[in-house]
This record gives sequence, C-alpha cells and structure tokens, in this order.
Amino acid sequence: MRCLTFDIETVPDTDLGRRLHGLEGLPDGEVAKAMVFHHQQETGSDFLPLHMHRVVAIGVGWRHRDSFTVRCLGDESSSEQELVTKFFEVIDSHTPDLVSWNGAGFDLPVLHYRALLHGVRAPRYWEVGDEDTSFRYNNYLGRFHWRHTDLMDVLSGYQGRSRARLEQVAVLLGLPGKLGFSGGQVWDHYLAGNLAGIRSYCETDVLNTYLVWLRFQAMRGILDDAALEAELARVRRFVDDSTATHWQRFGAAWAWQPGAT
Repeated sequence: MRCLTFDIETVPDTDLGRRLHGLEGLPDGEVAKAMVFHHQQETGSDFLPLHMHRVVAIGVGWRHRDSFTVRCLGDESSSEQELVTKFFEVIDSHTPDLVSWNGAGFDLPVLHYRALLHGVRAPRYWEVGDEDTSFRYNNYLGRFHWRHTDLMDVLSGYQGRSRARLEQVAVLLGLPGKLGFSGGQVWDHYLAGNLAGIRSYCETDVLNTYLVWLRFQAMRGILDDAALEAELARVRRFVDDSTATHWQRFGAAWAWQPGAT
C-alpha cells in the first residue's frame, strides 16, 4: 500500500485582491472583506473562487509498507511555494494513490492554480498515458479512476445533491470530526497568527478522511475484517504514541480500540 491522504487549508489571496481591485495600502483583513463583497455582488456567493485562495497548510497522511503517519508539509515558516512544491514532489517520487474529501472539487484545483503561479513542475501528476501507458486508464485527473479517490464525490454517487460534509460522515462512523475547529475559522486564526492551530486542524481532517477511506475500502472488499482491524490498530498506535495536544484530544474522542471492529 502506498497511499497519500491529503487536505489543504487556505486564506484569501490578498495580494491578488489588491491588484484586482486597486486596494494597495489596505491591511489584509480589509482587502479580504472587499474581495468577498465584490464576489458576492457578482455571484451572490460569499465563497471566493478557487483561484483567489492561497494555501497556508497542506496536511498529509502517509501509509507505506508498515508505517503510517500524519503531518503537515514544511513548517510554520515555509512559503506557499515550498508547500506546493513538496506536495507534488511526493507524487513525482512515489506515485501514491491519493485520497481526499472534496479534493477534486476544491483542494486539487487550488493546488493547480498555485503551482501554475509558482512555476512548480509536476510531470507525474499530469501524466495521462503519453509517457507511461499505465496512466492511460488510471490517472490522477480522471474522475472515475482510483489513482485519486475523492471520497465525497464517490460516496455521493457523483451526485451533487447527495454530497455530505466530512465532519458529519465522520461523526456518523463514530470518529471525532472537527473537535471544535472548522474551515470557516481558518481566516480569523490566520490573522491572529495561529498557524500552529490551523496546521493541527488540517492534520485531524486528514486523519478523519483516512479513517473514512479505510471503511470504504472494507465496503469495496479491498480490506477484509482482519486487514481492517490491522489498519485501524496502526492508526490507533500513531495517535496514542503522539504527545501533541490535538492527537491526545483526537484519541480521547475516538472510542475505537483493537478488538472493537
């Protein structure tokens, strides 16, 4: 198994907002409000289009050989370019199967725009069979391919009206969910300088997603009961061995223990 579960956290690209709307000299908070106002006037939605998002955290869950770990790429001082570069470098180096929640609809398109901005090369990610024929019918870009599993898209039967939020599906399955932090709070925490909190939140979203994926793999028949038990026990060990506060909270909120599958 070589699996990379991922999630990103974003904030408004206020540099772009200043250029688009002639807002030089205004602080980030005011620029973001203006960006949302202009977009709302044009579309009725207060959710900025994806090319107006800037990546501040990329969380990844790495399952390979006998190991499993979750972390955010880079550190709190890493630039957006560094984070995006590291993400695509992992794909180019290892060709993992990708797992996400709404990754096809949000995370990956945002990463496309930011990679384009920063000149990030990602030939393996964009491979569709021209250089490697094994990618012709199973690549990262195909909606119905397994090289990237967008769980929200797949579990909804590819129907927009059937889509669910990760937090609610996690709670449905007895998982911790958001633990008091939500995506709508990221901007405020970013302005307050709480990048550490954003990165911790991103990591817990990654683990919720991975645990949903394990249940999905069992439903598909990829994991039998014994294999599912072993994978959950591997995750449990990772959580229990960590001294980080967010993992201690996650472990306390996650009732599963070996033998409980």
